[in-house]
Amino acid sequence: MLFVIYVVVTFTFFLIRLMPSNPVEVYIEDLMTNYAMSYDQAKNLAASLFSYDIDRPLWLQYLDYMKNLLHGDLGKSIVSSNMSVSKMMATFIPWTIFSVGSALLISFFLGVILGRIMAYKRGSVLDHTLTTLASIVTAIPSYLIALILLVFIGIHLKIIPLKYLRGAYSPGIKPGFNLKFILDAIAHAVMPVTTYVISTVGSWMLSMKSNTLNVLGEDYILAAKARGLREGTITRKYVGKNAMLPLVTSLAISMGFVFGGSVIIENIFSYRGMGWLLSSSISTRDYTVMQGVFLVITISVVLANFIAELLYAKLDPRIRR
Repeated sequence: MLFVIYVVVTFTFFLIRLMPSNPVEVYIEDLMTNYAMSYDQAKNLAASLFSYDIDRPLWLQYLDYMKNLLHGDLGKSIVSSNMSVSKMMATFIPWTIFSVGSALLISFFLGVILGRIMAYKRGSVLDHTLTTLASIVTAIPSYLIALILLVFIGIHLKIIPLKYLRGAYSPGIKPGFNLKFILDAIAHAVMPVTTYVISTVGSWMLSMKSNTLNVLGEDYILAAKARGLREGTITRKYVGKNAMLPLVTSLAISMGFVFGGSVIIENIFSYRGMGWLLSSSISTRDYTVMQGVFLVITISVVLANFIAELLYAKLDPRIRR
């Protein structure tokens, strides 16, 4: 695990610095484009604001970064007035966990239930309808689903007020553990969560259906029926548990990616989570913020895989042996 994290961190460090331009050049170009400054004026202003030395050898930057990382220091943002990267991510992570995490759990359990129904009703009109629907929503990109929901539900039908389609909470509302803020945050999360659920539930449905059909054809299921066990007992103790085993790893990996958020969807709804933070840091070439986000994603995915292995062995005695 540590080796994988080290390799990814090292690869990410050098990869993002191969991107065209750098934080200083991007800022200078922005000043020249939006504020009609000359190159010299923009350069002098950037020099007074940025402490980043673009001419410093890359290997020295890497050694300093790894040294600070071993001490738990993710550094400071290059663009945002030297604000701590850890504090920045601590502000954005809860919103991503809330929206993407809740959507993942909803889509998983909904997909498992519908997939099992599709398997038991195989060949029926319900099975064909749900299978077709699952295939369609799986094939449609998530950002397209987000735009469709935004245009039809928010603009044409006006089911959800436009003020709830932008941001994580309404302006003027002070964040805190009070009913007004909680309800407002939920209202703002409805569209991103709905987008995540629609774009992911189809794959869970099809996977669960396939796994259930495979389990139903196993010899031990026929033996259980031959012994006269009730259908409910067979479904609960034999079919459901074994059909869900392959989905455990997928769920764990998906939970690891929760911390990364969704870059495009969060930008469409201006939902300020980790995806939005990553997108803004890429556009401004904020190297330290990008490194911090990628580090969190890497650690969460690696740990999720490790937990999946432990959980898989717990659920399946054959793995333990």
